Amino acid sequence: MSLDLKYSPELCFLVGLPRSGTTLLAHLLQQHPEIAAPPEPWIMLALEAFGRVDRKHPVGASLVLAGTTEFLERIDRTIVSRAFADAAYSQYLALTGKRTLIDKTPRYWTVLEFLESLYPEAPHILLIRNPYAIAASLKSTWRIPLVSDNADLTSPSSLANLVFGLPPAIASSLADVVLGLPKLAAHRGRKQTQVVKYEILVAHPDQEIRRIIAGLGHDPVALASTTLMQTDYLKSSSFGDHKILQRTEIDSRSVQAWQTELSVEEMQAVTDGVGVELLIDLGYEEEFRYAQQLGVVDRGQAVTGAYRQAFRTWWESLRGEP
Repeated sequence: MSLDLKYSPELCFLVGLPRSGTTLLAHLLQQHPEIAAPPEPWIMLALEAFGRVDRKHPVGASLVLAGTTEFLERIDRTIVSRAFADAAYSQYLALTGKRTLIDKTPRYWTVLEFLESLYPEAPHILLIRNPYAIAASLKSTWRIPLVSDNADLTSPSSLANLVFGLPPAIASSLADVVLGLPKLAAHRGRKQTQVVKYEILVAHPDQEIRRIIAGLGHDPVALASTTLMQTDYLKSSSFGDHKILQRTEIDSRSVQAWQTELSVEEMQAVTDGVGVELLIDLGYEEEFRYAQQLGVVDRGQAVTGAYRQAFRTWWESLRGEP
């Protein structure tokens, strides 16, 4: 069996880490008369996890998983998932009267392979931001702690114990940076992916947005402006960065704010978790050198590898069978 693309909606996935500016980018694209960008549908995450339910489910989580798995193994699960997603996206587009839907859900970094299996032809927009700035935003907006006084973060066993002892919401936010960033970095080579740097976006919004729109096959001239007006559609949603509702223009000061918002210890934790090699590969060598002048050191790939292994083990433990 093969996917029937005859009635498929025109779809684009916007991927990037939480706190990397995806709400801003989606909002600017939404102002084009042919582009709809609803706040974080999360559809692909739900479909990829179909059959896995909470352990407290009254009929038995293991039975739900076994039953759905056994049934779906007899058919093509990809076609079933694609049919559901097509129906959902198409109905939303019909309500908006627009041509292209952008699914902006930051944690799609966890299901990139699933996206590719369902929509191999779909264009992607990949937003990259300075990891130090992302960490500063996690700290200031979500109160995510970046350092611990009770653990040797260079010790794999101590690090693993720390990760498993964190509240899930905090561990998940840190895993976004430690595990999500290298996955997104590897995604840059995908043929139908447009890469956007947050720092360039806020410095030259008109130029960047029109470039992206043209890459999606739309007329960039049809975009009236790149403003932060008309954000009413975000007010009724629980998702997306609601700070955008308090602004009237794009503020590029967020690019350097991390330098005063992070302590040297916090900069060190980000450097350890991300790795100097990846920082440089993503184009943030200057930012690392700034942190280095303040006392941050390169502890090497072994430490970064320990971070990734600890968070990977924690992540996989949550996805185990009920």
